[in-house]
Amino acid sequence: MAMEAARLSPSLAAAAFLARRPPRASPFFLRRRHPLLRLFASASDSSGDGRAVALSSAELRKRRGLSSSASAGDAASGGDEKLRSLRQLFSRPDIAIDAYIVPSQDAHQSEFVAECFLRRAYLTGFTGSAGTAVVTKDKAALWTDGRYFLQAEKELSREWTLMRSGNHGVPTTSEWLNEVLPSGGRVGIDPFLFSFDAAEELKDAISNKNHELVLIRSLNLIDEIWNDSRPKAPEKPIRVHGIKYAGIDVTSKLSFVRSQLSENGCDAVVISMLDEVAWLLNMRGSDVPHSPVFYSYLIVEISTATLFVDNNKLSEDVLEHLQNAGVKIKPYEGILSEVERLAEKGAKLWLDPSSVNAAIVNEFRLSCEKYMKKKGKAARKNGDKGESSDELRAKGTGSQSGELNVVYRVSPVTLAKAIKNEAEIEGIKNSHLRDAAALAEFWCWLENEVCKDVSLTEVQVAEKLLEFRQKQDGFLEPSFDTISGYGANGAIIHYNPSPESCSSIGSENLFLLDSGAQYIDGTTDITRTVHFGDPSARQKECFTRVLQGHIALDQAVFPERTPGFVLDVLARSSLWKIGLDYRHGTGHGVGAALNVHEGPQSISYRYGNLTALQKGMIVSNEPGYYEDNSFGIRIENLLLIKELNLANSFGGVSYLGFEKLTFVPIQRKLIDPSLLSSLEIDWVNDYHEEVWEKVSPLLTGNARDWLWESTRPLLYESP
Repeated sequence: MAMEAARLSPSLAAAAFLARRPPRASPFFLRRRHPLLRLFASASDSSGDGRAVALSSAELRKRRGLSSSASAGDAASGGDEKLRSLRQLFSRPDIAIDAYIVPSQDAHQSEFVAECFLRRAYLTGFTGSAGTAVVTKDKAALWTDGRYFLQAEKELSREWTLMRSGNHGVPTTSEWLNEVLPSGGRVGIDPFLFSFDAAEELKDAISNKNHELVLIRSLNLIDEIWNDSRPKAPEKPIRVHGIKYAGIDVTSKLSFVRSQLSENGCDAVVISMLDEVAWLLNMRGSDVPHSPVFYSYLIVEISTATLFVDNNKLSEDVLEHLQNAGVKIKPYEGILSEVERLAEKGAKLWLDPSSVNAAIVNEFRLSCEKYMKKKGKAARKNGDKGESSDELRAKGTGSQSGELNVVYRVSPVTLAKAIKNEAEIEGIKNSHLRDAAALAEFWCWLENEVCKDVSLTEVQVAEKLLEFRQKQDGFLEPSFDTISGYGANGAIIHYNPSPESCSSIGSENLFLLDSGAQYIDGTTDITRTVHFGDPSARQKECFTRVLQGHIALDQAVFPERTPGFVLDVLARSSLWKIGLDYRHGTGHGVGAALNVHEGPQSISYRYGNLTALQKGMIVSNEPGYYEDNSFGIRIENLLLIKELNLANSFGGVSYLGFEKLTFVPIQRKLIDPSLLSSLEIDWVNDYHEEVWEKVSPLLTGNARDWLWESTRPLLYESP
């Protein structure tokens, strides 16, 4: 699944705003910054002086020949009423703001969120997974990245201005606010939906125009206007993730975290990322579509651990599992009270400012300050001169806003989770083989149906793929919404077909299918692009160059401690030679029966992510090319990073490479062999031979015959 580079190296070092700022912490913190300050607006037009100018979605649709009725969020459907209701709240005495920012995330900085937290989608009508909406008293703008430009143009109503993130020439969200608001404006946010880093950066950025950042903790304004029509919070049960698949028991994982606390002089750590909680406790849930996680927080102390979760989701088995690991249960809403308790006892708290929300961090800082003042008053009341909080801070024993009682570092779970253990790797490999069998059966079926001129829509094809996967042992659900795009729809990088407007699959153009599955033992993600008729020379050349990039990355050998951005050029070089490129990252991490998008590692042209690729990590390899309003191409496999046994070891360092996890044929008719070297042809043939050897034992009948035909050797052709 193509992932915009910013989602994995969120600092967007190329972004103008961040480029002007020194980092707040070590480069590792640049990994996961909030999209708000890294998104660029863009333009589809320019002013006379060469500046880029952002256009409203209505104007964009007009220029593309789309009617306003094409928008899913058209004013006639109530989009303007939502903005009107939201703006009415601005003037309430207990709110009193001039602008409100609505991100895509929930309180845990999740990429995918429960339906009840789809606030930005509800407000704007734009259903892509990434984007930030900003509403002032008379303007409304939405920022999203290159994966969603075409989708946003179709879905936004005329009241919204589309800001094309990553394009050159228009302001960031903070710069835009500084431009459109009079000096001294008040910008409101829900602090639960912003990481502490993001909130602090926003606060600093808008202070240039004397604007104030207002943390509205008591209510979320979108929830207020959503009211009774808002979906209910998820209530599905949580399950234990067996040691057979997890590989390491909870007690050992907690011991590791506690050793990290001791080494860093901390008393406790707040774990707020949902996949980190699930991994650490060997538990899985169903609160978030496509991700086997559950809404919760976890605080680990030196001798205790407390899970904040809805107790109604816990079965007797889960309660016993937690009790055996020494984990206490408290209500989900009790997290702030517990943070306050830690402050009052003088605990030193480990917080990841790139993921822990601003509400939690600010609660701890304010509680520390309140505790110091209370302590000083008590000392003076008892006749002891005592020391003021200012004096304590001067001596280094106090804490203004709790700063000296906080260690800001990346979560100790993040890297441990990314490096898979032997049991996780075994489960991932097994799940990929079962997934490959399902895909072979699916492609065999689809090819036959298209050849018989059976009318099938993009949605029907995606539903049929789900049927084939559901037959496989251990299947749970898709790992994301299937991207089923025929022709021009394939050029929409994260296209999501709907029954009302999707296309039918034919034999006149390319068909791009990006899909994945959650199995009990692993998570899959694969993209293939095919043509059921006769591809054009242009399509074959573009496909072959994407394939060359895929091969180059797959064959990469690199020294340990190499960050992913160093390898990104390998995937793009062949496209660059003819002036082509793509607007997303080349590779993202993948969880072990967890999130399909996982950090901290990535492979992208954004050079802000300095996380080294390490043995045991999983990354995707997915270069592509997208010709707007014409076709899209992407080839994606998942790869396991492994240590190589080479003849030399210069400097005493280890060298790493990749092992394939995905085994599904790459359509040979789309390959132009005259563009490939003999080594590249050998790679294709060796890969297809391995596909046959691993997957054919799982197939019978027509599907096995299809696999045999699809893995025949590619012959070398002279240019």
